[in-house]
Amino acid sequence: MNKLKEANLYRSELIPVSGKLVERYNKCLKTLGFKTTKLESFSIDGVGWSPEIAEEKNNIHYLNHGDANPHGIIISPLQKGKPVYLPFHSFDRDMMRHIFKTHGKKINDITRDSAICIDFDQDIDVFYEPLDVLRYEDVTINFRLIDNLEEKQKEQLQLVEKFRTGNNFIDERIHNELLDSAKTYGDLRNRDLKLHPLQFSTDSFYTRAFDGVYLLRDFIKPILVFESEAIYKEAIKDTVHDVLIYHIGQPELVDKLKSHIIIECDLEYMVGTPNYERIKKFELYQLLKDAEHPIKDILDSKSLFKSYLNKIDIKSRKQIMGVELYLERLERSNAYKLEDMVDQAIYFALHQPHSSLSTKHRDLIHRLLINISPKDVLFLYWYDKEQFYKSYETWDDSFRDWVIETISNNI
Repeated sequence: MNKLKEANLYRSELIPVSGKLVERYNKCLKTLGFKTTKLESFSIDGVGWSPEIAEEKNNIHYLNHGDANPHGIIISPLQKGKPVYLPFHSFDRDMMRHIFKTHGKKINDITRDSAICIDFDQDIDVFYEPLDVLRYEDVTINFRLIDNLEEKQKEQLQLVEKFRTGNNFIDERIHNELLDSAKTYGDLRNRDLKLHPLQFSTDSFYTRAFDGVYLLRDFIKPILVFESEAIYKEAIKDTVHDVLIYHIGQPELVDKLKSHIIIECDLEYMVGTPNYERIKKFELYQLLKDAEHPIKDILDSKSLFKSYLNKIDIKSRKQIMGVELYLERLERSNAYKLEDMVDQAIYFALHQPHSSLSTKHRDLIHRLLINISPKDVLFLYWYDKEQFYKSYETWDDSFRDWVIETISNNI
């Protein structure tokens, strides 16, 4: 991952945590019911998730009590606007924006000497079966401060009132109580520590619950798409809910998404786009064996690309160039069938969210499409970074160079 880090493409916006902030972070973990970290320094993202702690605990979802109970931690105002690198839901970053937009000033004040624990409560204690994700509606975002700071503020204000009553101002015992409170918690008299709960409404989304599920509920009929085949097989046994259920690997899913006006594909248009070029080059890389030149050079050079294209077997050549070959022959006759000439995975990769969709829905559908057919390295990086990082580890070193340059040129 060193090359990605050098190019600022690997979790480059994490916030370093050390010293007193580690103590506050551990207090948040305790408050939320988790075990503390032994690390003396680490980094966090916008929701308070740390890759180093996840590795330490061998649990990437260490801020969750099961699939139904995710949490967050705010220990610094610097978390405002930062990426959420491993979102449990596709709307997690939107929830964090909502939090900072509403409570930003109070967060700045509170995190001077305290920290905030977040409960994302969708009023579901535990998931029992896959279609429980349909119960996701409104999320209530609740806040708790470490050290019960709100209670300590009440106690401090009561001491102040007690001090002002009668001749108590000469009582040394009350003096000491006030000093102890101020030394431990600071002067809380004029601090606004009340973070009222927030409401966040969900529509279509992706969740990592049940090994990954897409819920598309804003279209003709609700559609559930499961990434796990085992969970999908369990889900289709449901006879109660009026929803469409698919596994992400089912070819029928793409047809259904098109009929629901969720995705579209104009092959003639796509052939002229950078997306198509990236997919074609990725396909050649996958089919090349014993190349005499670095992969990056082959993909960057038109002459080398054509040279190696002509060196591979005819079946592989047709797989890479199938779209152009199909469109070319279609001009002469309607007898040619797309499914006979165009590789299915490439065809699926050339689909786009329907132009009528909102920006929020487009991002979600882009993620779904890149999970159906992960052939565009740029879109894989944009919409599913964790899968991108896993794939990156398996790629040829020279191909990695091409990928890094491709992404960097599109930021």
